[in-house]
Amino acid sequence: MDLIASPIDPLRVGPFSKPGAKMKIADIETFANEFVCFVKVTTDSGETGWGQVAPYYADITAQVLHRQVAPYALGKPALDIDYLVDIIPEKEHKFPGSYLRRALGGLDTALWDLRGRLEGKPVCELIGGTPGTVRAYGSSMKRDITPKDEAARLSRLRDRFGFDAFKFRIGAECGRGQDEWPGRTEEIVPTIRAAMDDSVALLVDANSCYGPEQAIEVGKMLEQNGISHYEEPCPYWEYEQTQQVTNALSIDVTGGEQDCELQNWRRMIEMKAVDIVQPDICYLGGITRTLRVAEMAHKAGLPCTPHAANLSMVTLFTMHLLRAIPNAGKYLEFSIEGEDYYPWQDDLFVASPYEIVDGKATVTDLPGWGVEVSPTWLETSAHQISTWQR
Repeated sequence: MDLIASPIDPLRVGPFSKPGAKMKIADIETFANEFVCFVKVTTDSGETGWGQVAPYYADITAQVLHRQVAPYALGKPALDIDYLVDIIPEKEHKFPGSYLRRALGGLDTALWDLRGRLEGKPVCELIGGTPGTVRAYGSSMKRDITPKDEAARLSRLRDRFGFDAFKFRIGAECGRGQDEWPGRTEEIVPTIRAAMDDSVALLVDANSCYGPEQAIEVGKMLEQNGISHYEEPCPYWEYEQTQQVTNALSIDVTGGEQDCELQNWRRMIEMKAVDIVQPDICYLGGITRTLRVAEMAHKAGLPCTPHAANLSMVTLFTMHLLRAIPNAGKYLEFSIEGEDYYPWQDDLFVASPYEIVDGKATVTDLPGWGVEVSPTWLETSAHQISTWQR
């Protein structure tokens, strides 16, 4: 159970501290398919906000939201977000873990949007930042691509969009030391490096592939090829293994996308298991909890480069966060995958918030998240509503 109170006192929004603070949450609606679930919150005064649970099995998460989140949120002050994200896991203390946090994130992000719309401010401004650009790295999700084809693909994207940083995949996902196919890692690293001049930063993701000895061996090869970021080299749940790799290498070792419990984050940060923390806003349970992790990392002198692996709302949430936190990492993760990999992410919004110009994404000054979910998409989704019984 998460028992870590928010250290960010200026962000606390008490129930009577802001315009509209007496509003109560009247309805929580979900619009879901297997991959995506948007959340709409409506107050008893008719104000609305939109958020999203974590992608994948999102229809299941929608049920968790209605069964285990909504009962404790309906009828409560809509702007006391800290209270809600604390009390709900306590009320559901017998159900720690990912699904409850994924569902909680849908409520949290909808309430931040509601507050932004109410105050006429983007979320980044509500949490201490400003609108503007965010440097992005093009993030490849593919392992079934040859090194030659990956190098050609990344080169085209560099020339078209101005990316000056890319991440590609090594090893096999939770591969127990095995590569996607024999020799792929040893080939792709120098191939990508040769395709990019030294002005382009290169990052890799091992997705929990290696034990510590093998991870260190691979890491030394990465260092020799000028790779600057080594993500999740060991099984992510084995913090001591990752710490061994971090201590042995000069390259930045990173991780944390899967971690959704605040006490685990505290332990990871205190032991300096990684050089850079990578919370996923949707996996962790929303903006409020991610701000707490970022603050822990800031106090420990660690940068925060969140995980954002698709072009649902998670990347937009991350853009706002990076415009606000003092320990923002060098760049935003920005998926380069299209319909062949993510057939479900097209046409989610009336207007895409994801234009890349000169390698940068832009956070606008529009209220809340500054985006409108497509009515056409909503019409095709499974709708469910939980209503406050006054």
